[in-house]
Amino acid sequence: MIDPTRILDALPEHLPEHIARQRWSGAGERHITGVTARWQEVVREGDPLLLWMVVTARFGDGAEQDYQLFLGARSAEQLPDFLSGKERETVAFLPEPQPVVVYDALVDPDLAIDVLHLAAPDIDAVVRRPIVLQHSNSSVVFDETSILKVFRKVAPGPNPDVEVPRTLAERGFEHVLPPLAELHRDGADLLVLREFLVGSTEGWELARASVRDVLASGLAPEEAGAGFAPDAERLGEVLAQLHRAMADIWEVRPGSAADWVELMQANLAHAASVEAESSEGSVLPVDAIAAAFQRAAAVRSAGADIRIHGDLHLAQVLKADSGWKVLDFEGEPARRREERVTRSSPLRDVAGMLRSLHYVAAVGVADWGSDDPEVLLLAEAWEERNREAFLAGYLGADADAVALLPADADDRLTLLAAFELDKAVYEVLYELSHRPELVHVPLAGIRRLLPSEATR
Repeated sequence: MIDPTRILDALPEHLPEHIARQRWSGAGERHITGVTARWQEVVREGDPLLLWMVVTARFGDGAEQDYQLFLGARSAEQLPDFLSGKERETVAFLPEPQPVVVYDALVDPDLAIDVLHLAAPDIDAVVRRPIVLQHSNSSVVFDETSILKVFRKVAPGPNPDVEVPRTLAERGFEHVLPPLAELHRDGADLLVLREFLVGSTEGWELARASVRDVLASGLAPEEAGAGFAPDAERLGEVLAQLHRAMADIWEVRPGSAADWVELMQANLAHAASVEAESSEGSVLPVDAIAAAFQRAAAVRSAGADIRIHGDLHLAQVLKADSGWKVLDFEGEPARRREERVTRSSPLRDVAGMLRSLHYVAAVGVADWGSDDPEVLLLAEAWEERNREAFLAGYLGADADAVALLPADADDRLTLLAAFELDKAVYEVLYELSHRPELVHVPLAGIRRLLPSEATR
């Protein structure tokens, strides 16, 4: 029998470091000064023990963030096999009087079932496996039929990734995965269970395979075997249908290019300040980007302001036998929760997918390991072909969706370029904080979106 009081007494010393090293924490380089429990519950007594809690982490800059934790504890005379190589998930070793190891319970095959039963007590799952992803949450697959998503950052009110797919599915939209079960507490969404689509493939992986085929064959994208353009075109059609469905459900307002640009300028200023403090030095052409934003602010027609996905890219879509499915409606993980129930122009989602196509081409070149100009030209041709296919699908699929965009074609292009630049600025900020070796990817995208003389 493991005494839960012993575990709780030890946690304040160990949780700051544990939370800080988790990708889902979003802590980055910020120092966590302390962690206190908002509430806690012993879900399973004995050995192993399961503790469920929401804690508040305090950062050195004065900010606070609530996190949901599921912690397991087992006698530690001999570590269980599932903790092998799981140093990141291990919270603490408590040696006296009885050796105990404390860890993230979602990696424990037995305790993961207990977590599942909090949301879906009637499901009799046998096989479970944690999915370790660089996302802002944690997911566990059960019996290859369902996937449980544990929201790590907790905030009052509905989580968009629960509310939006549920509402869309209730209205007959087929390209989302509706909840099979949900768990809420104190007005916050904590867990959601969905169908796990066996045999589905993430859009990012499909696109990467296509890039690899083009580079390996040395053929033009339209002649290579694993062409992604038909998939890109269909994905554009699905996004247009998604925007129309969201406009039908949630309020449609007149768009304000000036308001959107004001947010873009604030994001640019923040990125520039972070960049100035980084070891990479100054890399953003701030003045040229700001000028492009001002051109967007002056467009005559802005189109509609609707609820959108907010963080659309190729890793947020799955291709299944039934077609494309759109996932993860939480918005960009580096933004505050109140900014992630996203209203904006539909072009913001379009820009996100176009930036993702650029990323997959750039990563494909890096994976190929060659700076041969022919390789670069092939990757650029792949990106351009799939940009055109995606835009053709979006603009040709649904007249009601296109009606949400600026009526003037030039205004549409100007705004789209601004949203692409804004996304690339966000990517620079993200890469500086998490993967500085990749900061060249969004910078290359920025250079391509600006007039050549503006980046000199």
